[in-house]
Amino acid sequence: MLIEVSVTPKPGLVDRNNSGAHRDMGFFTFMKSAASLHSCFQEFAESGVIAGINNIALSKFFTNIRRIGIRAEENMFEATHGINTHKGEIFSLGLLSASAGYLIGRKKLVNSDSVMNLAGKICSGICEQDFRDARNKDYDSLTNGEKIYLEHGITGIRGEAESGYQTVRNISLPALRKYLSHGLSLNDALAFTLINIIAYSHDTNIISRHNIIIAQEVMNTCKNILDGENLSIKALYELDEDFIRRNVSPGGSGDLLAVTYFLYMLDIIA
Repeated sequence: MLIEVSVTPKPGLVDRNNSGAHRDMGFFTFMKSAASLHSCFQEFAESGVIAGINNIALSKFFTNIRRIGIRAEENMFEATHGINTHKGEIFSLGLLSASAGYLIGRKKLVNSDSVMNLAGKICSGICEQDFRDARNKDYDSLTNGEKIYLEHGITGIRGEAESGYQTVRNISLPALRKYLSHGLSLNDALAFTLINIIAYSHDTNIISRHNIIIAQEVMNTCKNILDGENLSIKALYELDEDFIRRNVSPGGSGDLLAVTYFLYMLDIIA
């Protein structure tokens, strides 16, 4: 979380340079939020170890993970005075921390592939379960995620988790490894990795703020930057100015950037 918010520039997102397309939060808001969550992630991992040792069914394990997630969100909102800084990262990093712990408890191999695979199994059926009743609700009572699912069939972070984080597996983790192998600094490698995530995944935060057309335009813009002959940090600063002006915030992509770095580091220390 600390690495993710520190990467600069992150077009439309909070970084060390500015608050992106946000008016209610800044760099230090994220510092306070991350600090409040340290013990929660330890609890996610420890719960995984215990569940693995006792061979707890994955469906029951997921219920336990969600309880920890609720408490983590309470900590976050208390630290930020009600501002949502890390809800998406609590879900994904909590799930992945717990998955790593579960594998440790089962004395299984722990690396990015095994953790993503287990996370997908734990979340099997989550989209069907969470979106099952959306069609029968009054439109005004729907969450943004439910509206986007009903209108476009996009499942957001739930679908990403249920797929075993295919965007991370196929796009962002290979991109980060490539940029670092080419000698880029960690900051720049992660900044360019973020552009890969925005370019090749549907960011529900952009859709909820705007619409699917704007989201597709943003994806195409990022693809053009990646396909250009001179990929540069300067281009990302210019994109940041554009996103701020247009109120574009790829928050879901920022969450996947944190996931990408977590899994990258997991492979190094495993």
